[in-house]
Amino acid sequence: MEFVPVCPELEIGLGVPREPLRIVLVGEGHRLVQPATGRDLTEEMAAFAVSFLDSLEGVDGFILKSRSPSCAVRDAKVFPSLDAGEPSGMGAGIFARAVRARFPGLPMEDEAALEDPERKARFLASLGM
Repeated sequence: MEFVPVCPELEIGLGVPREPLRIVLVGEGHRLVQPATGRDLTEEMAAFAVSFLDSLEGVDGFILKSRSPSCAVRDAKVFPSLDAGEPSGMGAGIFARAVRARFPGLPMEDEAALEDPERKARFLASLGM
C-alpha cells in the first residue's frame, strides 16, 4: 500500500497556522468560506480537487481528516450563514465531496472512524486486505 499525503487547504495557498474555514449554506449550495477574511475559497478548492484527483492512478481508497470543512467524510459543521454562531447540521467537506463524485465506488473513511476496530477492519477488507 502506498499513501499519498495531501492537505487541500495548503495546496490552495493557505498557510499554517491559518484562520478557520467553515462550510456555509448559500441557497442550495455549500461554500467554503474563511469568516475572518470573508474569502470564498470554494472555486479554488474545486479546481484543486479536479486537478489532484485527475492526477491519481490506481487508487484503492481514501483516508481523510475528520471534522475538516475540506476533508470530513460526514462530520464537517455546516452553517446557515457566515455569521451564524451555531451550525445547522453536519456533512461532507468540500474536497471530500469531490472525492466521492470522482470515485463514487471507492472506500472512503476518516482517521477518527478508523480508531474503531470494526470500522477499520471493514475499511481494510473493502481495500482487499
